[in-house]
Amino acid sequence: MKKQAIIASLRRDLHAVIAARTSINATTLASARIALRRFQMARLARTHADLLAARETRAAAQFFLEDLYGVNDCARRDADIERVVPIMERVLPTLALRYIAEAIELDCQSELLDCEMAALLGEQFDEQDYIRAYRTVQNRAAREAQLAHIDSVGKSLCQLVHMPMMGASIAAMTIPAKLAQLSELHHFLQRGFSAFKKMPQPEEFVATIVRRETVILDRLYAGLPDPFQYY
Repeated sequence: MKKQAIIASLRRDLHAVIAARTSINATTLASARIALRRFQMARLARTHADLLAARETRAAAQFFLEDLYGVNDCARRDADIERVVPIMERVLPTLALRYIAEAIELDCQSELLDCEMAALLGEQFDEQDYIRAYRTVQNRAAREAQLAHIDSVGKSLCQLVHMPMMGASIAAMTIPAKLAQLSELHHFLQRGFSAFKKMPQPEEFVATIVRRETVILDRLYAGLPDPFQYY
């Protein structure tokens, strides 16, 4: 995909996710959304406990849970990106630009799905309430698209860490990014790159997460009593 197409996609998804967050933060669903994300982060941590525990994959697993899907406010990162889209198009390699665009697309997809679930669940719920809400919403295609986005973001990071001199280039951006008040965007790039660079087989890490989450999705929609117990 050419840079122009990536930028167009990035702008569209960035505006959509900012609008979604602004909308939900103006309603009583804001607290419900945070409760939902905390629940899902805890579930992901249980499912992928071995990846979080292993020395080689710990940083990458934490990046997935905390940076690509977490309760932290991404408003500053999004504002950074919105301000410098034209600069990003000029200075970033296509692969790095694609990684950022795919991460925003995943963020947008997750935000929209979470809004639906939060509206059904409220602030107080347990695992069985969550399972019922997940099945009630009946948006399997969107869930499968979310998994596809996770796969794309992971694969883009895998390709990024194999690019010669990319680590040095990202490190060299530290001071310019700080001076330009783009520290949050730079940290996002650096955390993802550093986490994946530590793994001898980053592709297998991504495949493991996608494989496990696909099994859980299938079990949820199949109506099985313990969909998260897939081992």
